[in-house]
Amino acid sequence: MANTKILLVDDEKALLQSLSAILTMHEFDVTTANTVADALRQISSQPFDALLSDLHMPGAGDGLTVVSAMRHANPKAVTMLLSAFPEMTAASHAILLQADEILVKPMDIPALIAAIKQRVAQGAPRSRVVESVATILERTTDHTILDWLRDIEAKDKLKSVPLTSELRSAHLPQLFVELVNRLRSSAALGSKDLVSASARAHGILRRKQGYTAAMVVEESRMLQVNIFRTLQENLMNIDFSILLIGVMTIADEVDSQLSQQMESYTAESQRYDLGLI
Repeated sequence: MANTKILLVDDEKALLQSLSAILTMHEFDVTTANTVADALRQISSQPFDALLSDLHMPGAGDGLTVVSAMRHANPKAVTMLLSAFPEMTAASHAILLQADEILVKPMDIPALIAAIKQRVAQGAPRSRVVESVATILERTTDHTILDWLRDIEAKDKLKSVPLTSELRSAHLPQLFVELVNRLRSSAALGSKDLVSASARAHGILRRKQGYTAAMVVEESRMLQVNIFRTLQENLMNIDFSILLIGVMTIADEVDSQLSQQMESYTAESQRYDLGLI
């Protein structure tokens, strides 16, 4: 273990110092950080064999942010989280998709040292490919559309307009192209400059096909549900450090497209009511 480089992260300075001293006594090469920003700087500046980080630091999800950064910079590094909460229910599955192991505080020191040595000896247990939200959605577009179709076709109200699967989902491939491009762009959240010709055309088409306004809104809602379900299924690959802004961008883009769909839908309805079509 003498050459094993460990990054130790905890916002409690006293605990950080004492645990660092103990690990050093056991011949680990220890670097410490007591903030996420400091941890990210250390990760970007040098390689590590293992990460031992507190999960519950001041910011929500801070421990996972550090784990995600380590996975991206040092894919072969072992990642371990310390948690003061022994009861991990639904969240534990998602956390374990990011970290290799969760250890409960306070932990017996000999057991902690043994756990670290065992994990380092075993190495990272799985192949790690860290992807952006845009890349995941681009890779899983067809899968997400099929899931969306399954959910839409299970709703009697939406099925009341008889369409083939191809016609019902015809707008989605272009929507995903625009969504992925948006995620990779620098367009600000809430931007008024987002214009989608395909979204406007879709609103007109849905009016001609006999959709109500509520049905257009519902299919858009189900699209967001299925996009977020896809991200949930790919948590192991997501870079957690940029996940939140990705989720916010998805919601902003899908809502922007829905707004444009409804504008063209309403205009088409008015033309119909005036007898212009």
